[in-house]
Amino acid sequence: MSRGWVRLQAAAVSGSVAEGLMLTTLPVIAAAITDDPREVSLVNVVGQAPWLLFSLFAGVLIDRVRRTAVLGTAYAVQGCAALALAAAGTADALSLPLLLAVAFVVTSAQVLGDGASGALVPEVVGPDRFAAANTRLMLIDRGVVQFVVPPAAGLLVGYGFGWPPWLALVAAVVALVVSRGIPARAVTPSRRHPLRDIAEGLRYLVGTRLLLSITVAVALGSVAASAYMSIFVLYAYQVLGLSPFGYGVLLTCMSLGWVASSFVVNRIVRRLGYAWSMRMAQVGMMVCLALIAVTPPWVAAVAVLVFTESVVVMVWNVCSQSSRQRFTPANLLGRVLTSHRALAWGLTPLGALAGGLIGAWLGLRAVFAVGAVVQAAALAVTWVNLSPAAFAAAERKADALAAEGEAARAG
Repeated sequence: MSRGWVRLQAAAVSGSVAEGLMLTTLPVIAAAITDDPREVSLVNVVGQAPWLLFSLFAGVLIDRVRRTAVLGTAYAVQGCAALALAAAGTADALSLPLLLAVAFVVTSAQVLGDGASGALVPEVVGPDRFAAANTRLMLIDRGVVQFVVPPAAGLLVGYGFGWPPWLALVAAVVALVVSRGIPARAVTPSRRHPLRDIAEGLRYLVGTRLLLSITVAVALGSVAASAYMSIFVLYAYQVLGLSPFGYGVLLTCMSLGWVASSFVVNRIVRRLGYAWSMRMAQVGMMVCLALIAVTPPWVAAVAVLVFTESVVVMVWNVCSQSSRQRFTPANLLGRVLTSHRALAWGLTPLGALAGGLIGAWLGLRAVFAVGAVVQAAALAVTWVNLSPAAFAAAERKADALAAEGEAARAG
């Protein structure tokens, strides 16, 4: 196991602690400041904006600057946001505008950090370990942010709003220090206009059929997921008859699916290959949504379905991220990773809006039925374009490009 991979994992743990503490605490503080749902929701709206506003420019930075420097900058920005919130919380000077600013900065750091860490994976592990490495990083992020940190943040808030961000500051500093020891290749500075670099990354993503097909499938899946998640709490209350505690348990079942799948996803990918793993994952997502739409209000059955869906989503995500890392030239990887996110996640607000409208018009179950139809379209894209032959051709092309690069360096 390389020193760089160990340090990248350690930085991911510390960074996820800081991120989880901030993301958990911000809405709690907002609800304490105001009981207006519109104002509280602004924290989430503003917090999601950097994914659309900065993803493409973040990719340019990741490809122009040493990637460990970008990762360290992300943790430094995260620490500054934590310091501002901690100082305000300790001084009893919290306000909604401050929360909006902090939410925006925290997610901006997340855009940089996620892109940089994803681009660093090929520099610290070999191609045969991409699936295992991405599984580990996703498990760290989901496990820390959704399992370990929220209860701790809730306990710390009881002692004062300043405590969680102070701890987040410490975690961000640790992540910054650890990230400095991750080895990374030097990059050649570019004097081109950033928009030309963005266009180059987008052209590669759109012009590579396999990667474009993955992005289209993810975009469709994101629309379906944002639609049903926008009404999931109402489905839990009104259809399943759950209490807020029961709703929390149902969400925990989702996260448990991610955690459980992390122990088998690498073996699944090795046994089936990327093509069949992704095809079967899309089948699983479609079937789970369709079954939720028609299943009677049996809580245990729905819990099993959301658990299963999380398992297959984890398989898909690992293959999706690993494919971009494997089939993208190193000098374009940052821009391709962030371009994918900008295109694939850009429709999620429309999905959430559609979920609310369909739920009000046709009923909450209909949202899952429509989501299954959208997921069927993603399955069609996957089945046609992500075949074993398509992956074999992409492997040959990647090996040829790597050989040309080695020959050029030797010459």
